[in-house]
Amino acid sequence: MQLIQFFSNVAMPFVILMVVIYAFIEKIKIFDTFLVGAKEGIQIVITIFPTLVGLFLAIGALRSSGILDCAIQMLSPILNQFHFPTEVMPLALVRPISGSSSIAVGTDIMKTFGVDSQMGMIAAVIMGSTETTLYTIAVYTSSVGIKKTRFILAASLIADFVGIVTSVIVCKVLSMGS
Repeated sequence: MQLIQFFSNVAMPFVILMVVIYAFIEKIKIFDTFLVGAKEGIQIVITIFPTLVGLFLAIGALRSSGILDCAIQMLSPILNQFHFPTEVMPLALVRPISGSSSIAVGTDIMKTFGVDSQMGMIAAVIMGSTETTLYTIAVYTSSVGIKKTRFILAASLIADFVGIVTSVIVCKVLSMGS
C-alpha cells in the first residue's frame, strides 16, 4: 500500500519534470507553448458557453418538474418484470443528462442503502460504466461545429443503456456468489 501511495505522490511531479526535460532537449519554449494552449482553451470555452447554458437550464427544469418521478412510476411495472431494482432508476435516468445530478442521486442511494449494499454497488458501477451523454455530446460537437448529432445521440444512449443493464446484472451475479 505504501508503494502505491508513493507512486501516487510522485506521478504528477514526475510528468511535469519529464515535460520540462523534453522541452529543454528539444529547445521548446514552454511558457510560450502554454500561452498558445491557454488562448485556444479560452476560445473553446467561448464557443461552447451558449450550449452549456442551454443544457444547464434544461437540466434544472427537468429536475424541478417532477417528470423523473413520473417516469419511474410508469416504468416500475416493466422494471419489476425484469427484476430491475427501481431504487437505482433515478440514477439510470439522470446519469446520461447530468454528472452533478447523478453524483447527488448516487450519493443518496449509498446513504440510504449503504456503500456495501447491492444497491450501493449497482449505483457505483453505473456511475463508472456510463457517461453524461448529453453534456459530452453538447460540449464536443459544439466545440468542433457539428450540428447533426442524431446518430451520435442514439449510439451513446444505447451504450448507456447497455452499461446500466450490465451493471445491474454483474452486481446481482457477484452478490449471489458472496
